[in-house]
Amino acid sequence: MHSTKLVLGAALVLVGVSAQAADQGATPSSVVVIGVAAPDSGSMAAIGQDATNAVQMALDDLNARNLTIGGSRVTWKIDAQDDQGDPKQATTVAQHFVDHKVNGVVGHLNSGCTYPASRIYEQAGIPAVSPSSTDPKISRQGHKTFFRLIADDTAVGSALAHYAQENLHATRIVVIDDRTAYGQGLADMFVTHAKRRGLEIVAREYTTDKATDFSAILTRARALSPDVIVFGGVYPQAGPMLRQMRQLGVKAHLLGGDGICTPTLATLAGDAADMAVCVEGGAPVAQMPGGVAWKQRYDAKFGPDAYQIFSPYAYDATMVLAQAMIKAQSTDPARYLREIRDIHVNGVTRDDIYFDGKGNLVKPAVTVSRFEHGKKVVVSVTSADEDH
Repeated sequence: MHSTKLVLGAALVLVGVSAQAADQGATPSSVVVIGVAAPDSGSMAAIGQDATNAVQMALDDLNARNLTIGGSRVTWKIDAQDDQGDPKQATTVAQHFVDHKVNGVVGHLNSGCTYPASRIYEQAGIPAVSPSSTDPKISRQGHKTFFRLIADDTAVGSALAHYAQENLHATRIVVIDDRTAYGQGLADMFVTHAKRRGLEIVAREYTTDKATDFSAILTRARALSPDVIVFGGVYPQAGPMLRQMRQLGVKAHLLGGDGICTPTLATLAGDAADMAVCVEGGAPVAQMPGGVAWKQRYDAKFGPDAYQIFSPYAYDATMVLAQAMIKAQSTDPARYLREIRDIHVNGVTRDDIYFDGKGNLVKPAVTVSRFEHGKKVVVSVTSADEDH
């Protein structure tokens, strides 16, 4: 059953909201707290701060609407917690949110953090919308409080295999992953789809999400003459890896997922970034329905260098939570959760945001990009439902 589609895009027109502000002097007030969990320190601080910025921006926009929910004027506040991109810290952050009775959560960013934290939110009944976690195993847990706003690694892995074969005419591939839930999951999905296409995986190598020296792995890879190296990991490792590939004379493209699709990759990799191709589970900002206008506002608020990759999704995740509360006329997670499961809204990132029974976004986009002269350039945008 589909509910009436609502709008939460850049213009912030909330259609059909009966809870608009009344006389300020006569309306009681309440505070709604949205928790955001992201790696706001360490090597991934850029994407963490980017997402946190977006949640704050969404809450500022909501506060400007002077909304009332359930007869009370609502003040929207943020509780931003640094999970350090570490699964153990993520569970501490999740318990903090439960203990402080936040009304909803945006996060976590990393799949390895979302996976254990999602169990805590499920037990507490708190809805959590991830703007970036792509590991398919998260939704397979069956938690009713989990939602994600991008395609999972099944679609990303398929698109990577398609690009490797059809665009790069690769036949010999080395796969490296960082042993995190995200990195290993992406690598596994790629291997599955690559084998279906008859591509040869000549080696499977492993590193960590803290490593900076890849010379031993890359020396072994060079001896195998791969056409492509697929990296399941994130940009703090992919940047140095690209530099070392060039230094060692490895003649192969480096392919990866959302985790390497950030402007910071080019900063870390230098000229070697031109060897990189990435696939992300969403559309480029320029092709998002509200993307251009939203990013202009984001840049004006936080500066032109703040934007990375996941902030539009973090913004929409916040608005999905808010719109569900408005529909339910309640900020109680137990009451508004069912509205998320039946929600249809137009957001910044896409028109008609809605979820399947496992909390996955229905009909997500998949974008393939490459780097040219330090800039990310879109190659193609397709639906995750298309045959890659």
